Amino acid sequence: MKNTRTNTNPHIIEWHLEKNGNFPNSDLPVLIYKDVFKLPRGKDNASEIIQAIFLRNGWSNTWRNGIYDFHHYHSNAHEALGISSGSANVILGGPNGKRLTVEKGDLLILPAGTGHKCTKHSADFVCIGAYPQGKNYDINHGTAEELKKALPRIEDLSLPKQDPVFGLEGFLKSYWKKLS
Repeated sequence: MKNTRTNTNPHIIEWHLEKNGNFPNSDLPVLIYKDVFKLPRGKDNASEIIQAIFLRNGWSNTWRNGIYDFHHYHSNAHEALGISSGSANVILGGPNGKRLTVEKGDLLILPAGTGHKCTKHSADFVCIGAYPQGKNYDINHGTAEELKKALPRIEDLSLPKQDPVFGLEGFLKSYWKKLS
């Protein structure tokens, strides 16, 4: 069955982020799928559509909210952020990192260790977060003490089994390869 809620040929942006102070970032690239979700004009059930797509592809432990307004990263889980409404300006990689505007229909895939922060958002901004195999996530604020504990967790973390939007045949497998 063809999924009519996804753009099967999205523009994909790939960013490699270097360590930034106590924000480890990752050897794996951040992936941004622009306008990947085909969502209704109103925000009626846009969030439910994104959640259903994530769940179908093994990304769960979902939540619906915004993106924190402080620099943080997760050391024990990769994260998918689907934008269901509005727009936001974010910084990726920690302080003085790369800036990006995300809009309704976009997807961010953040490897564990990637710093992220929302700097500004529209009044109607909503995103859906999800984690491969429903992993629980921690929140690290970029301190030296956290970094010492976080690095082994990031190193030991396996790659997701599926792309959060396209499943087993998704783009994630070609962009994310475990470096030995």
